[in-house]
Amino acid sequence: MPALAANDGTKLAYHVLGEGTPVVCLPGGPMQDSDYLGDLGGLSARLRLILLDHRGTGQSATPADPGTYRCDRLVDDVEALREHLGLDRVNLLGHSGGTNLAVLYAARYPEHIDKLVLVAPSTYALGLAATADDRREVVRLREGESWFGPASAAFERINAGQATDGDRAALTPFVYGRWDAATQAHHVSGETRRNTRAAAIYGAEGAFHPEATRAALATLGAPVLLLAGEVDVNSPPRVVAELAGLFPNATLATLPGAAHFLWLDDPTWFTTTIASFLGVTRPPRRSRGADPRR
Repeated sequence: MPALAANDGTKLAYHVLGEGTPVVCLPGGPMQDSDYLGDLGGLSARLRLILLDHRGTGQSATPADPGTYRCDRLVDDVEALREHLGLDRVNLLGHSGGTNLAVLYAARYPEHIDKLVLVAPSTYALGLAATADDRREVVRLREGESWFGPASAAFERINAGQATDGDRAALTPFVYGRWDAATQAHHVSGETRRNTRAAAIYGAEGAFHPEATRAALATLGAPVLLLAGEVDVNSPPRVVAELAGLFPNATLATLPGAAHFLWLDDPTWFTTTIASFLGVTRPPRRSRGADPRR
């Protein structure tokens, strides 16, 4: 397993899938290891994916200082990885909570960003927040689903401050564009691979300075691609569109019927959209048996 030493000596592991144009991938969670990303719907057949296990997750080591789990301090790990790979400029992809880290890195090191891809982005680092009505609008799009009644009722209780045991778990089907055996297995696997202690520190006080980050990104010259799922209750399309407006050179693409894990909902659309954005036009290589759960 390839690895490097972070600035504080912590071992950081990463996984390499595919060949060609490199893309550094930052998982979300927050503080979930990269396993749940799989090969991003077959994207490794077009690009070389470099998937980082954040410190304290996956095959990366636990740091001596838990404070280094804070998102702004993780920027140093991304920079250490770039230097280790010998890349002057990097294509950086973040998913969900990992997009906070991606934008903080871009704000601090704009000269090292070639292109930036934000998938189902979280927006905390930039001070944007989805309202209950934003999420409710997305929730209503799922009314025909067999699980909708209990999940919708749980959503309303949570928003009313009356959550009961199990309500948050009842919302899980909203995170996927379909709720079947494959996505249920994906969810269960992902939940076992999150560092909950690290997640509690990730967004701790001092991690984010939205005004300063917005100001830095307002001058970012690199192209930015934002991918939203039409039925993503975590990252509602309206909020992702607002985020896109903060970048001077942004492209927003929304996948109909998709939720928070877009590569599971339509792998062809997902991989083609990203490859085209990165300038890769050749057809994908034949898959080498990617895990169908991912």
